[in-house]
Amino acid sequence: MDRAELAAFLRRRREALTPEDVGLPVGARRRAAGLRREEVASLAAMSTDYYTRLEQQRGPQPSEQMLASLARGLRLSSDERDYLFQVAGRNAPASRVAATHVAPALRRVLDRLTDTPALILSNLGETLAQNRFAEALFGDSSRFTGLARSGIYRWFTDPDERLIYPEHERDRQSRAQVANLRAAHAAMGPRSRAGELVRALLRRSVEFTDIWGRHEVTKRFEDHKVLVHPQLGEIEVDCQALFTEDQSQALLVLTAAPRSEAFDKLQLLGVLGTEKFIS
Repeated sequence: MDRAELAAFLRRRREALTPEDVGLPVGARRRAAGLRREEVASLAAMSTDYYTRLEQQRGPQPSEQMLASLARGLRLSSDERDYLFQVAGRNAPASRVAATHVAPALRRVLDRLTDTPALILSNLGETLAQNRFAEALFGDSSRFTGLARSGIYRWFTDPDERLIYPEHERDRQSRAQVANLRAAHAAMGPRSRAGELVRALLRRSVEFTDIWGRHEVTKRFEDHKVLVHPQLGEIEVDCQALFTEDQSQALLVLTAAPRSEAFDKLQLLGVLGTEKFIS
């Protein structure tokens, strides 16, 4: 672990960011360029004291989880993320595993989508980031661990995962989930996390096994969806997807025509928040 280089790198990356870069209000005039330490700590889901000690060359060696949080908070590129891991004395994430580091360009777009549901998914259906409208619609997907981090895995193993779609849409959604996983499996290989998911689902789900045998492949998302909210009922939305260059991540934006019933329901999501998910 190179404490001096780690501290310098974190400080320079923090100073290179502006509040607008990370979706924060500008607020009053700042005495120094860049973000404040407490802002980076909040973005990385860690204490200000912990982050401050890193910049001051103090404290313990950060875990891989902490480094991944820092990389997301500082909007690092993949190369910058790998460098962060290296100077902290950790192995950089393997290039052929599923993406867990949000692509900075997608994150910048997501930060500006403040009035409609939007989320960033990995090629294994893992929610890497979501705005408050998406959380109100789909729930907080960050609470899942292990294989259940994948929405594809949950679709075939957890009946509650299907409640977001009307019953007549579920067969089509099952095929889309499997087709997306097959594309990821081809790109990542059988020894990757995609291969692990496939093996687990072949053991657990007869439905998955049947659809997997059809060899359908796609990376597309349906342009039009009907989603079900327990309080607002069915919501018809248009779905637009923006992919990273390597196709490992996608930003999904859900919209509805202005002045439509669906548009009004999406606006109500901002009022309802995540109340329905709190028991």
